[in-house]
Amino acid sequence: MKNAHLGSIEVSRIGLGAMTMAGTYTSGGGLDHDESVRTIHRALDLGVTHIDTAEIYGPYLSEEIVGRALHGRRDQVRIATKFGLVSHSGGGPGVIDSSPQNVKAAVEGSLRRLGTDRIDLYYQHRVDPNTPIEDTAGAVADLIAEGKILHFGLSEASAQTIRRAHAVQQVSALQTEYSLWTRDVEQEILPVLRELGIGFVPYSPLGHGLLTGGIRSSADIPDDDWRKSNPRFVGENLDRNLRLVDEVRAIGAEIGATPAQTALAWILSRGDDIAPIPGTRRVARVEENIAADAIELTADQAERLSRLEPAAGARHDEANMGTIDQ
Repeated sequence: MKNAHLGSIEVSRIGLGAMTMAGTYTSGGGLDHDESVRTIHRALDLGVTHIDTAEIYGPYLSEEIVGRALHGRRDQVRIATKFGLVSHSGGGPGVIDSSPQNVKAAVEGSLRRLGTDRIDLYYQHRVDPNTPIEDTAGAVADLIAEGKILHFGLSEASAQTIRRAHAVQQVSALQTEYSLWTRDVEQEILPVLRELGIGFVPYSPLGHGLLTGGIRSSADIPDDDWRKSNPRFVGENLDRNLRLVDEVRAIGAEIGATPAQTALAWILSRGDDIAPIPGTRRVARVEENIAADAIELTADQAERLSRLEPAAGARHDEANMGTIDQ
């Protein structure tokens, strides 16, 4: 597989997101941890060197599964995980806390669950409005000096926050939603990243599953799945967004690619400093996603995809949008 560069980190240009291995879309029923481990192993066998997780996924379960899967194979992969959505001073999961003391508590748990002595890329999961980003970046710098962390990342951070953090501790990567139906980062964020030499890791590059083509109506979404009430998956918004999927499917048919592969191929065409992390817990899906590495879009196909209308509806509900630094 070809590689991408996230600052000074070289990773496979298609990674694997481990969020759904903890049942994050649903309440967690029907999870098969052995299948998740097989999925990670298959990804490694196919050339993936970039696995992404977070302490909040589960919470903690996703890191535990990744640690189990990487036992004996640690040196084959760059591990990325995230802090800041679990308060270890009593607030617990779901409480934003990037205070220096919380960062240093969080890393110890992640190292233990992942079964490793270092984390390759450690992200602030969400910007903490109660802690200056300079203080958080300074705490990560201390962990880098100790060898527990190798690189610093941010998630869902504004351009201003990125600049402030980078001035204290070099930021290697930003993780934010980006796909054919979420293009916001192109206006301000991507130019700043490229100015500063920071790599970009798109999460949900398949539009929370819609761009796979597997969802055709709200009936295809389980009742306990948070997408059931996501603005992009309900009512007229869903109908409009399915038309976008149909356009992706039509272009993919020209090159014998699935909608998911076509959507990933488009992202990969955007630069060698971009490394998407499509998430899955199934072997068949990881095989489909990784096959996108071999797909070459023509200039006309890439342009037609770029001209598609972005998704209808906000990408999160009001509460979740409120946690995003803007």
